[in-house]
Amino acid sequence: MNNICKKFMPVLGLMGMLLFVGCDSVESDLKTPLYKTGLADNVTQTSKLKDQFPRQYDSYRKNDESTIMTEYKGSVPFRKNDNVNGLPKGYRYAQPYLKNLWLGYPFSYEYNEARGHTYALEDLVHIDRINRYDPNGLGNLPSTCWNCKTPKIEEWVAEHGDAFWKMDANHFRGKIDLKDESISCGTCHNTSDMAIELYSVPLKDWLERSGQNWAKISRNEQRSLACAQCHVEYYFTHPDNGVAAKPVFPWDKGFDPEQIYEYYNNHGPKNGPFTDFVHAASGVKIIKVQHPEYETWINGTHGAAGVSCADCHMPYEKMDGKKASSHQWTSPLKDPKLTACRQCHSDKSPEYLKERVLDTQNKTFKQLLKAQEASVRSHEAVRLANNYIGEKNADYEKLMVQARELVRKGQFFWDYVSAENSIGFHNPTKALNTLMNSLEYSNDATSLAILATNGGILNDISGDINEIVPPILEHSRALQQDPNHLDTHPWLKLLPVLPKNEIQWDGEKRLGAAK
Repeated sequence: MNNICKKFMPVLGLMGMLLFVGCDSVESDLKTPLYKTGLADNVTQTSKLKDQFPRQYDSYRKNDESTIMTEYKGSVPFRKNDNVNGLPKGYRYAQPYLKNLWLGYPFSYEYNEARGHTYALEDLVHIDRINRYDPNGLGNLPSTCWNCKTPKIEEWVAEHGDAFWKMDANHFRGKIDLKDESISCGTCHNTSDMAIELYSVPLKDWLERSGQNWAKISRNEQRSLACAQCHVEYYFTHPDNGVAAKPVFPWDKGFDPEQIYEYYNNHGPKNGPFTDFVHAASGVKIIKVQHPEYETWINGTHGAAGVSCADCHMPYEKMDGKKASSHQWTSPLKDPKLTACRQCHSDKSPEYLKERVLDTQNKTFKQLLKAQEASVRSHEAVRLANNYIGEKNADYEKLMVQARELVRKGQFFWDYVSAENSIGFHNPTKALNTLMNSLEYSNDATSLAILATNGGILNDISGDINEIVPPILEHSRALQQDPNHLDTHPWLKLLPVLPKNEIQWDGEKRLGAAK
């Protein structure tokens, strides 16, 4: 090495360090700018901050958009199981077996692509998962369902204490402004000074359990944890493990599906396995995964590098000649210039970056469909084995216990990726590995069920799964009141006919008096 090179090595090293950290937020260790708004610290109405923060408010209102699609996602509320009809009812990238896999659980009634955050409350009060047909006006789900939809939760918990969580969800219809108190300023900020602040009870609880002090967490981490109030996996606690129906983040053992699944194994009744519902066809106790974006991102390429959720989903924009964070929380792919991505990847064209994203999503989605079909086949295998009356294996009971556990595990691992909203992009390695494990668990479950019957169900479970168990396209609470509907599919026949009732709620409006 010549003397000139030696002389400039320290400078070159420093330049390399600057390039390396260039993608991280330059303000990651700074405190959030504070403002004296003159408001209380828990304002839930977005409109009250409109005049003081017009740029942020204008970008926030862009969340009202519900017509733009990316290749795999978007804000059009298409039905996620419907690959027969075109948008906006169905979608070519739909997963046709969703209603099959959640049969016997409210998710089988309705599961749509979400619109923007501003619609969170409006869509909640119209969703078929919360019962609107009960003659007494009950939703038959706990008030925990409101938790991720509004910062009003703080007020309700202060009023009712821990009893709030198990109160009926429909109790709070009509007690909130659907347009003005949805996911908004108060979800992530103290509205008196606009410091980043949590409203989420389960996230506060997890920080306390893990020995973390919010005031000592870096601003960059806070910017991601604000999103982690809702974009996470969670469950409603069983009374044997805490406050009934209170939301808890199952992260005590870690963020990966193996660790979360292990956590659930002793957080159900009598400290046994936790379950959300019993599958109507197989009788297997199932865990319904929510939307583990945070858990997926945290040890992916971007999360491990210190890139926050806000860096990509709230990029800085020029608004009236001034720099401000976008408050339209959406996919960076909706921007043809991919501005958020090119903050770091400025040497790449938007076309190249989009192609890289789609390459990951294409690979993930293909494996997702394979894992989904394997899970359906495993349910059917166990259903057939449960009802088998021929000669059984001497270890039939033992083999069936193992088969049911693997059905449960296979569906959990499939759902961990299915429910996550990036189609693998937040963590391609984790997504594909999780789906590979799901496929293996489900296939092993099917093999064990066949073995348990000494091959007696082999012919019935072999072949095209779409012919053995067709996808259920249509199913709802209203349809389940009709015996003729239940006769349209062999799995639907396993459901009870619901009592004939008229709809009692139209959004927040009560249509019928209690009987």
